[in-house]
Amino acid sequence: MDDDSERRRESVHIHTLARAQCVVNAVLPCAGGPGGRLARARDATAAVVATGTEGLEPADVAVELAVELALKLASALERIASAQGVAAVDLAERWFLD
Repeated sequence: MDDDSERRRESVHIHTLARAQCVVNAVLPCAGGPGGRLARARDATAAVVATGTEGLEPADVAVELAVELALKLASALERIASAQGVAAVDLAERWFLD
């Protein structure tokens, strides 16, 4: 891969990471704002997809966002599971079944 492609990929990753944080921030209790958490999450996600990222189609932006959020959630679950002395997979299963 050439340097330009690598820089572009890193730029997309940084941009996606910032956008993922915006979506998460929108649903945190301190975010307040109009509407419920679900409405704020949808609005923030729609805004991320609508504004896009240079060189990516909206569907690709949505995929990048979903992947980034999944990676961050997995990392958080691993840290919590480690602190609780349980397997991250077991903790995730409990979280998603509740």
